[in-house]
Amino acid sequence: MRVVLTWRDSDVTWCGFAVGAGSRDEQPGHYGLAHFVEHTLFKGTTHRRAWHILNRMERVGGELNAYTTKEETMIYSIFAGVHLERAIELMADLVCNSVFPVDELMREKDVVLEEVASYLDVPSDAIYDDFEDLIFADTAMGHNVLGCEKDLRALTQQHCLDYLHRLYTPDNMVLYAVGRIDENRLLRLAEKHLGGLQRTLQRMPRAMGDTPTPQRREVKLGCHQAHTIVGTRLPGMYDERRFALALLNNMLGGPGMNSLLNVQLRERRGYVYTVESTYTAFSDCGLMEIYLGCDHSDVRSSLRVIDRITASLASTRLSERRLEAAKRQYCGQMMVAADSAEFTAMNLGKNVLYYGNVSTIADAIERIRSVTADQVRDVAQLITTDHLSQLTFV
Repeated sequence: MRVVLTWRDSDVTWCGFAVGAGSRDEQPGHYGLAHFVEHTLFKGTTHRRAWHILNRMERVGGELNAYTTKEETMIYSIFAGVHLERAIELMADLVCNSVFPVDELMREKDVVLEEVASYLDVPSDAIYDDFEDLIFADTAMGHNVLGCEKDLRALTQQHCLDYLHRLYTPDNMVLYAVGRIDENRLLRLAEKHLGGLQRTLQRMPRAMGDTPTPQRREVKLGCHQAHTIVGTRLPGMYDERRFALALLNNMLGGPGMNSLLNVQLRERRGYVYTVESTYTAFSDCGLMEIYLGCDHSDVRSSLRVIDRITASLASTRLSERRLEAAKRQYCGQMMVAADSAEFTAMNLGKNVLYYGNVSTIADAIERIRSVTADQVRDVAQLITTDHLSQLTFV
């Protein structure tokens, strides 16, 4: 197991596990298992009942939490630094000794199903999962992280135990910590509480097939406003083009109010209530999604504007002044985000999990600053209209 530490002069410590286990590692018929295991890890171990797990960090003012994505599960605790061993021992107990009590599983299924139902009640959230089902159809990525009712109802204690033993293995986990921590002490605690964990990773290779032909789909839900996503598969986290893609995405529809899409669609034309774009880099591919919420009558006009913006970026080389402004804004945003201990901790674990090393914010900024105008134009050619799939809820 890899252990990684970043010194932060603070009385508060972040510590957790980055586990290379997500919804894409589920078997057909078990959709939702990764997320369900994340929930039920907290329901009992060979040493503790659910109540004791719940209270272990809370009683010292700390927090214990987790989340699941398509490719990883993050289990973490935030606490006063004097309680480092308390946190590591507890989280080690969860990943090593969870037993998934049957009565707790039955209750938690209702909780997760309620989460599924409430999520589907918000079209602006649900459309992302439906679009990813469309863009990743017939692959392990093509289903909702939360799962479906039929599969969730059928999950058993043995399914949870098998998933834990297959994927929560030493070589598939990273123990990360951020705080005022002595390196040797962290290693001693890791050895003490995790040294006996011996499991072998059993996971199908993560390999994405060819990008499918773009599709267009409209779903009638009776929404007050129309919700639309256009997007496509792109290069992923091991492709050098990811830096140019990240910069391009930030220019298009990043968090700044001066993003190209926000200025053209909202500020100048008043077509949309919301518009944003995201670029997500997975281990074997990437995904760009442009979301907009608007009146039904403005969907086509909005899409034409998006077409013109992406076509211009794909055919015209950015001026050095414009490129430098985009880099300055994005690098500044990254520096602000990196000031957060949460951001630092999560990225620490993920970097070691996927790349085997620690990439600092300075490294990331250097890579963004090295992006050229030609590289931005080249990756923009991957997101022109003829490459984009579209899903609209009306």
